[in-house]
Amino acid sequence: MATIIMNHALIEHKLSIMRDKNTPSYLFKQNLDDIAQLMVYEVTKNLPLKDKEVVTPICATTGKQLAQDIILVPILRAGLGLLDGFRNMIKEVKVGFLGMARDEETLIPHEYYAKLPKNLDKAKVIIIDPMLATGGSSVDALDNIKAKGAKDIVLACLVAAPEGVKLIEEKHPDIDIYIAHLDDHLNEKGYIVPGLGDAGDRLFGTDES
Repeated sequence: MATIIMNHALIEHKLSIMRDKNTPSYLFKQNLDDIAQLMVYEVTKNLPLKDKEVVTPICATTGKQLAQDIILVPILRAGLGLLDGFRNMIKEVKVGFLGMARDEETLIPHEYYAKLPKNLDKAKVIIIDPMLATGGSSVDALDNIKAKGAKDIVLACLVAAPEGVKLIEEKHPDIDIYIAHLDDHLNEKGYIVPGLGDAGDRLFGTDES
């Protein structure tokens, strides 16, 4: 499959606002919503369609509609930051949730919560998470989703490190990865450089300490 890195002027502009350590949480969230909506266009560009007969004020014609259900799965808790932007653009979506926590010493993620819609095997499943760092949480999330029957899956992330992208490509070579921006590397603590810090903390204002 493919790794798609978006090159979009508005994304770059808004991402710079998010990177600034002095940006308050409400502006961080506002810009994340905006970027998510820009990302949707690329992520959904090739969704399958089917014919639909409609009658316009002028005549009958054949239009198009989505051919399968779409399920968004944010990885908690930071993934919630992308949810509103995606849902604003795709009103028909169903939403599942995966809770993944990273051990700060080993950097190994573990699942603590999962609630997913039925019929995963027939839907387009879009896993959303602002940060693709080590890739461990995303690999576990993909393992989880596949084990529950999902077959048509993509991963959408705001910022990624090359190490995380490489791990996904190795562990799940069938998955398309959509990235708003590819950063430089991971530091010794497993954080993306230059990155934007802990997305969950900055999103919900829990980085005050």
